[in-house]
Amino acid sequence: THGRYSIIFTRLPILFLPILPLLHTVDNLREIVFVIQSQSNSFHMSWAERQRADLLQQTQSLTQTPPPVLLLHSLTDNEGDWSILPLLPYLSSLFGKNSSWLVFLEEETNVKVTKLLQALRKFDRRKEWFLGKPLHDEESTIIHHYAFAENPSIFKYPDFSAAWALSIPLLDRLANKVRDDPLKSDFTIDLKHEVALYIWENGHGPRLTAVPELCTEPEHSPTAQHCATTLRRPAPLCGEPVKKEDIFVAVKTCKKFHSERVPVVKKTWEREASLLEYYSDHTDPSIPTIDLGVPNTERGHCGKTFAILERYISDAVPKTSWLLVVDDDTLISLPRLQMLLSCYNPSEPVCLGERYGYGLGQGGYSYITGGGGMVFSRAAVVRLLASDCKCYRDDAPDDMVLGMCLNALGLPVTHSSLFHQARPEDYSRDFLAHQVPISFHKHWNIDPVAVFNRWLKDESVSTSPHGLNKSTKEEL
Repeated sequence: THGRYSIIFTRLPILFLPILPLLHTVDNLREIVFVIQSQSNSFHMSWAERQRADLLQQTQSLTQTPPPVLLLHSLTDNEGDWSILPLLPYLSSLFGKNSSWLVFLEEETNVKVTKLLQALRKFDRRKEWFLGKPLHDEESTIIHHYAFAENPSIFKYPDFSAAWALSIPLLDRLANKVRDDPLKSDFTIDLKHEVALYIWENGHGPRLTAVPELCTEPEHSPTAQHCATTLRRPAPLCGEPVKKEDIFVAVKTCKKFHSERVPVVKKTWEREASLLEYYSDHTDPSIPTIDLGVPNTERGHCGKTFAILERYISDAVPKTSWLLVVDDDTLISLPRLQMLLSCYNPSEPVCLGERYGYGLGQGGYSYITGGGGMVFSRAAVVRLLASDCKCYRDDAPDDMVLGMCLNALGLPVTHSSLFHQARPEDYSRDFLAHQVPISFHKHWNIDPVAVFNRWLKDESVSTSPHGLNKSTKEEL
């Protein structure tokens, strides 16, 4: 059984090795299907194409038949493909007969195909396997719906950056499950955790098996000698950082938070902004705030956000290429955002941040979750406002309404894992360890100034944006 093999691998490696040749293991790279979790933005497409070319070049040098290398964004027209589960029946129908493994890669995952093949040979391809580098929660967290609250660290889920794999028998069973029991119309928040929960199936399916060769060390790290996968870069820098004068910052607030949250913004990241306005339900010249004529609402802020979009393209504010919309309890590094935006073309309709989804298994839509910061190119704002898309109520959730609008217009939502809707303690330590984060959100039960200073403040970024990433500069 799957459980017995697990025990053999982890407890009796010496006894297991001599019988490896007798097992049904992967022999050739053509038995592996690579799926790059690509996106339809031009920067991400070019990065994924380079990754595919590298994989195929490696297989050519090994004189092996090249494996299928798929770009996730181009497989079907379904908006929900990035959430993986709706795509499983399609992948099973294409590759269920002639393949052994499905290996998923993120765009920054670097693969040494020979070492990956060696790692996969340890596993019987006829059995159900879910492989990856395990993450776990230190405490129960809102982004995982407080799952496993009594012992959060017991459940392991894969770090997508290290790559993760499904054996074809597991793929086929999951594909049948998706066909027979359609996915519920629900939120997709942290995909890697939700995929692991779906596979585990309340104990009826396999848990994640740790593979030490799947790593998140930097590509040239001396500690990565054994690794089949590594990370290409800690943070993107595709040219000169975008000038701060080319980013207009809109902070959403209200009267009751003028004395509680706004001072935190002023103590932390406001000084890095060249163009910033606070939008409130009350005019306060000491901040100063601007009343857009939209009453404050307890829940969604759709009316206020659409008023901000209208103001952004009006003559009331200086013309810039980028708009950043944040909450008054968002903590953000603007210098790091300037570096990230060097990778994007503002003449394209770019909508960037941490991507969530709603109803993706039922033809739903993706959206940028607002707390971590929503970044729009001017071209995207112009397209949005030229459409008929509007708030159905002032207190509708602004980020979700914008997602519905973008979906209706056929405009992509672009994900960056460097934006965070929650606090640092709501994420796995190992997940954050290989990031240079751009934002976090919420002041609940933390000292927000201390969090900013620990996670987001970097003097070398402020004084010299090249200082943080000289070795990782990528010219696209």
